[in-house]
Amino acid sequence: MDEELLKEIISDLGLDKPFVRGQKIIIKNCWHFSTDGNTVDAMFYGVEDFIAGMNRIYVTVKSFKVVILAFSLMDTHVHFVLYGEFSECNRFMHEYVRRTSQYIATAHGERHKLDNVPVDYQSVTDDVYLKTVICYTIKNAPVGGIPFMGWDYPWSSGPLYFRRTGLWSSPAWMDQAAYQKNAHFVSRHERLRLLRTKVVPEENVPMIGKIVFPGIYLAYGIVEKIFKTCKSFNYFLCKTKEDDVDARGGTISHLTMPIQEMRQHKTELCLELFGVETVRTLDTRQRLILARALRSRYNSSLKQITRLSGLVYEEVKDLI
Repeated sequence: MDEELLKEIISDLGLDKPFVRGQKIIIKNCWHFSTDGNTVDAMFYGVEDFIAGMNRIYVTVKSFKVVILAFSLMDTHVHFVLYGEFSECNRFMHEYVRRTSQYIATAHGERHKLDNVPVDYQSVTDDVYLKTVICYTIKNAPVGGIPFMGWDYPWSSGPLYFRRTGLWSSPAWMDQAAYQKNAHFVSRHERLRLLRTKVVPEENVPMIGKIVFPGIYLAYGIVEKIFKTCKSFNYFLCKTKEDDVDARGGTISHLTMPIQEMRQHKTELCLELFGVETVRTLDTRQRLILARALRSRYNSSLKQITRLSGLVYEEVKDLI
């Protein structure tokens, strides 16, 4: 990060202003973006998809004047906390979704899957709310029922804040000893293959296995300045609730059962009822039967069930 950009960030985020207990610091050019997790059954189907999704952040952000403060990739949606002009941040977010849709088409044969996925955003206007949305983003995985602590969930920025060299081990790509031992600079051809891009990346992109080290595209040092101390960071991690963001217009998916579990149950029921593992070969009548069975057996939201069954919620909500 060059000095001019650093000065802008410090000024816009109020990092040059004294802290006064009980007083909020007004900030600008900061945004919380997310996609609607209620519109698709999955954006990432497994580890390889998440790895590609992490690398896609690096490839995409290089084309925009955007600083990433926090992010989380979830099964059905993504969150980003961004600094920059709104038009640039908005273009980055839509480009990331577009590239993800292209990946899904190539890897899973589902074309145009994310074409109509809503992208929501909030303007972050004070330092307290900025700390709140950063921690909300980090906590998205455990709140959604995924068995990780927020600071250890590997497909997010959580593992990068307030770490000391050599003294952490989870996730694997943040193990500093492994980083120093295994970080490598792969050949041009290998970089193009792993990053799935036609634009040649820099020669010195540090890779941990198949993953670009996230610390090179995340401004974790700025986030540490925002919280000032690890104690403050932990305080906001503990106190931040879903309603703190939902009340400001955030889009939150309230699911009664984690999507990974429901996806497994869907596969099992498809096999039990129709002898197939996917809904793609089922007609509408069969999909309704599947949805009713899921509804009967599992305590999950109707929207989640209709997505998993390949149905449109508004069209079938009164039939299930």
